[in-house]
Amino acid sequence: LKDKKNKLSKTTSRYRPEIDSLRAFAVITVIINHFNKDILPGGYLGVDIFFVISGFLITSIILRDLRNKTFSFFDFWARRIRRILPALAVMIIVVIVVGYFGMLPNEYQQLGKQLISIVFCVSNVKFWREDGYFETNSDGKPLLHTWSLSVEEQFYCAIPIILFLLFKFRHE
Repeated sequence: LKDKKNKLSKTTSRYRPEIDSLRAFAVITVIINHFNKDILPGGYLGVDIFFVISGFLITSIILRDLRNKTFSFFDFWARRIRRILPALAVMIIVVIVVGYFGMLPNEYQQLGKQLISIVFCVSNVKFWREDGYFETNSDGKPLLHTWSLSVEEQFYCAIPIILFLLFKFRHE
């Protein structure tokens, strides 16, 4: 029990209230931008703020665990999956059910292709190749917002490996 407690104290993060303030600012700018782009034309930059916050926090956690020799790829990826997958699964199920009753057959087929891109964490590439995020054609894509989740998942896959290798070769 004592070893488990020591491991937990080494891997838990210190609460950062200033980061919550940045998150609140980012959420407000994105919400305002979604409702009325004229009020805050650059409100979509809140997404960029989230990427920076996430990158900072995740990198800090990985580096701390590498320094403490407690880093585990399995544990890191399992925590990310436990955090993301439940909400993503619920959202996907709701979209599939609503889409079944509310979409035309060709739209529902496109939804299936969007789901495949989400499963492989490449919806950002799929939507980018189809048309721009702000194009009017994008209005009929209920899973368009998953582009940012794909970017996040790609980060979660690549950065731990890169940091692990850099840390390993730096400390040898």
